[in-house]
Amino acid sequence: MNRRTFLQTSFAGVTGAVTALRLNAAGNPDVSFPTAPRERLAVASYPFRKSFGRHGKMTLLDFPKFVVEQYNVPGIEPLDEHFASTEPAYLEKFRKALDDAKAHVVNVPVGRVHGSFYDPDAAKRKVAVETAKKWVDVAVAVGSPSVRNHIQGGKGFKPDSTLAAEALKQVADYGAEKNVVVHLENDDAQTEEAFFLLDIIGKVGTPWLRTLPDFCNSMLLGRGEDYNYKAMSALFEHAYGICHVKDSEQDGKKMYHIDMAKTFGIAKAANYRGYFSMEFDADADAAAPTKELVETSLKLLS
Repeated sequence: MNRRTFLQTSFAGVTGAVTALRLNAAGNPDVSFPTAPRERLAVASYPFRKSFGRHGKMTLLDFPKFVVEQYNVPGIEPLDEHFASTEPAYLEKFRKALDDAKAHVVNVPVGRVHGSFYDPDAAKRKVAVETAKKWVDVAVAVGSPSVRNHIQGGKGFKPDSTLAAEALKQVADYGAEKNVVVHLENDDAQTEEAFFLLDIIGKVGTPWLRTLPDFCNSMLLGRGEDYNYKAMSALFEHAYGICHVKDSEQDGKKMYHIDMAKTFGIAKAANYRGYFSMEFDADADAAAPTKELVETSLKLLS
């Protein structure tokens, strides 16, 4: 099924949603994305995680200015763990820091939903759903067009796309009410395999639940480059607002590498219009590698 057919089929199943949801003429969430290469770039806070927290010198309020000054790009992607608070007063301070730096949030990755979306226990699934909804509210407060929800596993049960779809539909419907797109990333090799995510998205059937393709994460399954590019092609067909750019991924002592030009080509072939967020992921300091990712991305988008 190609992307256009997928969207048409998905939207057809959303009863009475035409006037309630903010969709554009193409049947996509009504988010306006920039077209200039530099404006399409962002830097994630995750690669700089050692700079945050108890032993770090940086706070999330510092991050917008840091990104603009160091990398000359306007987009940032703040990880949920780097928010010191989700109270309105703190979020307002963060908005001011964004405004002062002339920066904006492109996506909020949420890793801690305090439960699995496919836990057999309905009460535990509800906790994950309600937590995910709260982060949609945070996205609204900081001006982010989207969130990314991590799908965690659990002891005694296996990934279940039917239960996950049931839970994530509630999150996506809430996102639709707030005009916030919900993304799923091929992040964890056990719980977020690319085609498992596509199975969930197909069962939910709404343009408000989309993929977040990570350039290299699928390499960690050990299935080789061909599988990774096949996964990228499938994920970009259903992507919308955000993807993670990296040319390598460290897994223990092993380093996996991908072809950046080929992956950008896959995104272009899928007519992907969203943001490209730099997410260097290795033990080394992220400063210089992030700059290299920015420069390479600019060349490949130009």
